Amino acid sequence: MALHQHRQPGMTFAGWRRHTISAAASSDSAADDLTAPVTVGRIAATTRLLTSFTFLWAFGDKVFGWGYATPAGKGWIDGGSPTKGFLSHVSAGPLEGTFHAWAGAAWADWAFMLGLLGIGIALASGVALRVAAAAGTVMMALMWAAEWPPAQHLSDGSLSMSTNPLVDYHVLYAVVLVMLAVIGAGRTWGLGTLWQSLPLVRRNRWLL
Repeated sequence: MALHQHRQPGMTFAGWRRHTISAAASSDSAADDLTAPVTVGRIAATTRLLTSFTFLWAFGDKVFGWGYATPAGKGWIDGGSPTKGFLSHVSAGPLEGTFHAWAGAAWADWAFMLGLLGIGIALASGVALRVAAAAGTVMMALMWAAEWPPAQHLSDGSLSMSTNPLVDYHVLYAVVLVMLAVIGAGRTWGLGTLWQSLPLVRRNRWLL
């Protein structure tokens, strides 16, 4: 629609001006309606892929010991434990003793690593985002409890150095996972559309 409207015979200047502004607004609104879904979809897909890389990188580093969070030669494949180092050093919160008991347990290692891998693959491919969001929220909640941001002091009396007593990066990750599942972020740059068309998924919507 042209933004410069011709003044019709008999139309006052004020009326012509209102008509022109209305036409321009309608044109902008139509453009927004056409581009907004595409823009939102791409932003959501970019967020999904970046988040998937976070989980997949953590999995690979803990398996192979790439020398970042896990020292070389200390990876899971070398006989190291993905959970022992972190859980054995928990020093705050009501679950401190529980996490110490879990540290290095085979079931804890497998559950943690399968969780990282499964969530990472789901995010990368754009399928089963609701399952990934549920699993990821549970994982983030446990990791939040292990670090226990509300604590001002650790078990040895030192300052916890917590920057926020409630909302930390674990909470943000959980919120991102839930939002990606809610908006169906797997349909752009992913297999979400194909996945949701499968008979099994249509019968069990929680698999979306």
